Amino acid sequence: MTEEKERPHHLKKAMALRYNETKDLAPVVSAKGQGYVAEEIIKRAHEAGVPIQEDQSLVEMLGQIDINQAIPEELYLVVAEVFAFIYHVDRSNETN
Repeated sequence: MTEEKERPHHLKKAMALRYNETKDLAPVVSAKGQGYVAEEIIKRAHEAGVPIQEDQSLVEMLGQIDINQAIPEELYLVVAEVFAFIYHVDRSNETN
């Protein structure tokens, strides 16, 4: 057996964020997981028509945050860029 076959496969990771401007002071981690759980998060996002952005570095940073916990101020700018991407995708879908 080669070394590659002996090592476990890299597990996929996924995070989900929510933001309700009337309820939340900042975006909140609503789900996170790896492996099967990550695949389910991604599957449910696709089914709900939620845009997905892949950013391994951001997933690693958000992975340190507990579910239902707001993101720290240091991540506001990065997460704002994600929400801007989602807004852009949503607007593009509305015009098509």
